[in-house]
Amino acid sequence: MLRIHFGDRDIARVQIASGPDPLWETVLALHHLTAPGGGVPVFAAWRARALGELAERRLTRPARLINALAPGAGYFPDFLTPDAARDGLAAGLRALRETPGTRLTAELRRAGSAARLPRWTEAVAKGSRQPLDELAAAFREVHRAVIAPGWTQAAATADRDRAARTRALCRGGVDGMLNSFRPHLRWEPPVLYVDYPCDRDLRLHGRGLRLIPSHFCWRRPIALADPELPPVLVYPVEHTADWAPATTRACHPQALSALLGRTRARVLAALDAPATTGELARRLRVSAPSASEHVSALREAGLAHSRRDGCCVVHALTPLGAALLHGELAPVTAS
Repeated sequence: MLRIHFGDRDIARVQIASGPDPLWETVLALHHLTAPGGGVPVFAAWRARALGELAERRLTRPARLINALAPGAGYFPDFLTPDAARDGLAAGLRALRETPGTRLTAELRRAGSAARLPRWTEAVAKGSRQPLDELAAAFREVHRAVIAPGWTQAAATADRDRAARTRALCRGGVDGMLNSFRPHLRWEPPVLYVDYPCDRDLRLHGRGLRLIPSHFCWRRPIALADPELPPVLVYPVEHTADWAPATTRACHPQALSALLGRTRARVLAALDAPATTGELARRLRVSAPSASEHVSALREAGLAHSRRDGCCVVHALTPLGAALLHGELAPVTAS
């Protein structure tokens, strides 16, 4: 059990990340690819395709390079998932390559006490930066092969989760939002209890907590091992039983733009994941009044609908809007 202790200042500093973290997703995705017995059924189609991509692109060695430091069970070094990755893959890899030597030595020593590390880590401990450059390149290539093709869908899944947490916040404040994470988390103020494989305490000391939705996190949340680093908790988002890679559903942006106009086509695509007006405005990088105006036009055309949920108004696609976006009609059920 992980117990996260909140102070008065921490409650006001709880954040939900705007989307998945590219380095966390890469590490956790590789855990699925190396899981015994074929892994989790919901990822079976993705897993088969990802393994094929790694083999076809000759990326088996780079994947093993990452797995050697980040096994599917037990400790792995925190420097593999730096906070800077919140600004994207490039920023995260730059931070990884620039990890201070003292931190590298300490984290590799801890990893080496639990499992045998590859010999190249000895060079890192002695100050060589070349292995870090190779590790960063491995992350970049593996991400490109197995994460990037489905990133839009992973982000949409996380967006739906974030919208649900925002609605819980509207209804019940921070208490309501933290309680919405059950059964993975249990909020008993001032302590957040997390289902965890080891027993530990994390005291926030006014730093707050950043919650990161993850497409590939499974069963239980995961936190950084070093309590001195900015506190984060990566948690699994909910998947439908028939989840499949994004390429199974086709969108035709040029045709939609010709039909609806470029901006309203973007609004239609953004509403594939239900959103409040504010969330939609942030996704599209437009003002809230502009987002509201475009949703109103789609609603009048029967392509979107809106409903009140607590203090929020949530917008989503109608079946007709979804069919227009994805180029397929839902099957008609005979009465």
